[in-house]
Amino acid sequence: MQLSRKADYALRAVMHFAGLPKGKLASIGAVAKSQRIPREFLAKILKDLTWAGILISYQGVTGGYRMAKAAKDVSFLDVVEAMEGPICLNLCCEGDKCECEHYKGCKMRDFWIKQQDSFRKALSQANFGKYKAIFKE
Repeated sequence: MQLSRKADYALRAVMHFAGLPKGKLASIGAVAKSQRIPREFLAKILKDLTWAGILISYQGVTGGYRMAKAAKDVSFLDVVEAMEGPICLNLCCEGDKCECEHYKGCKMRDFWIKQQDSFRKALSQANFGKYKAIFKE
């Protein structure tokens, strides 16, 4: 299993914003250059992060983006799910949506649910407040 490039870039972009002084804005161009993310792709990612309430966008010549909340209040899970939607490691974990013929008596279902819960927990416990000092420029 592998996170998409979009989720990876989103995590890197949010880490960039988390490392900025409080209230400071960063432009798409500055983040794209610093994080080596294609500008056009980053623009779409930042739009999604703004829609998810992770970033705030300011328009105009002096505009840019900044964190919508404290870095410690934004988890890696928040960012990944803003890009990918809810994490689901296997069809078995989708609950009633699963149309597998083995769903009712599946011996693997409990395993996949435990793995998914563990992965979600790890991502939810990692927040940008914990890691921002590592990534300051």
